Amino acid sequence: MARNPTSNINVISQDILPTPEEIIARTPLSERAENAVVEGRQALCNILDGKDPRLFAVVGPCSIHDVDAAMEYARLLQKLAEKISDRIMLIMRVYFEKPRTTVGWKGLINDPYMDDSFKIEEGLVKARTLMSNIADLGLPIGTEALDPIVPQYISDLVTWTAIGARTTESQTHREMASGLSTPVGFKNGTDGNIEVAINAMQSASQPHAFLGINNQGQNTVLRTAGNPYGHLVLRGGPQPNYDSVSVALCEEALTKHNQPRNLVIDCSHANSHKKPELQPLVLDNCISQICEGNQSIVGFMLESNLHEGKQNIPLDLKKLKYGVSVTDGCISWPTTERILLEAHHKLAAGSA
Repeated sequence: MARNPTSNINVISQDILPTPEEIIARTPLSERAENAVVEGRQALCNILDGKDPRLFAVVGPCSIHDVDAAMEYARLLQKLAEKISDRIMLIMRVYFEKPRTTVGWKGLINDPYMDDSFKIEEGLVKARTLMSNIADLGLPIGTEALDPIVPQYISDLVTWTAIGARTTESQTHREMASGLSTPVGFKNGTDGNIEVAINAMQSASQPHAFLGINNQGQNTVLRTAGNPYGHLVLRGGPQPNYDSVSVALCEEALTKHNQPRNLVIDCSHANSHKKPELQPLVLDNCISQICEGNQSIVGFMLESNLHEGKQNIPLDLKKLKYGVSVTDGCISWPTTERILLEAHHKLAAGSA
């Protein structure tokens, strides 16, 4: 690219992406996939409105790096979803973007070949194709919104959106959330601060105007109506915050700020001290609180994969272990199935 002595001093190239309209045209939704999204969103809104007594659960890999393994996982999850749907609405965790504290793999959309080639166009197509195939199973999808441009490419396939602990305080992400078509879970800060998430809920519920792109790829002033379905996700901080005392304090804070008392417990991250094998204990505690009468916990999250643990990304990608996370450690599918069936049984017994 031509050099300008005053602009883009540290930019070495600019690659033009296809527009959202063009990428979507390559990977259109089937009628079944579209129905899964519409019906999933409505069911989720009903849960948040208190019209549906079920819990929702966002379950799946910390991040997606292998679309074949992701589809195998999705088929297993869909079969389980049918067994427990009367008590728990399952949403598959399909995360494509990873915020990095310093450096590292940024996720399938940014770097689909895991080699720092950053072929984002191909990443977007791979992401949409996978999401479309998952939705074709009738399975709702949950993801994290990180880059403010990406939702225009994939948001028509999303049922639930998370704003992560590192971005909940970001005005850009609060504005973006105000225009998303899905319910949005705001995680408490990495320091355990829930006020930043409650502030985000308040901000996102209001109208905003901000810069973005439209489906034709044009720079646009986006004006939003506000998102009424923001809710708080407890992911822990220096200490876990899923216990009944922490939950009661969150309920009090939400009431003080005139926000819905809707809480989602993230069984991973700081709530399990980043030890995936502790996630079942966190879930059991969460379900016990509900069976004992708690009405504010509306959902939970699990980081789960085909196989337990995590792995570093090797230089020779052929050495990657199939179905094992390359980011946070996960519980295995057999463990996932067992604890979700146990949770379903406990919920059913508690309401009998």
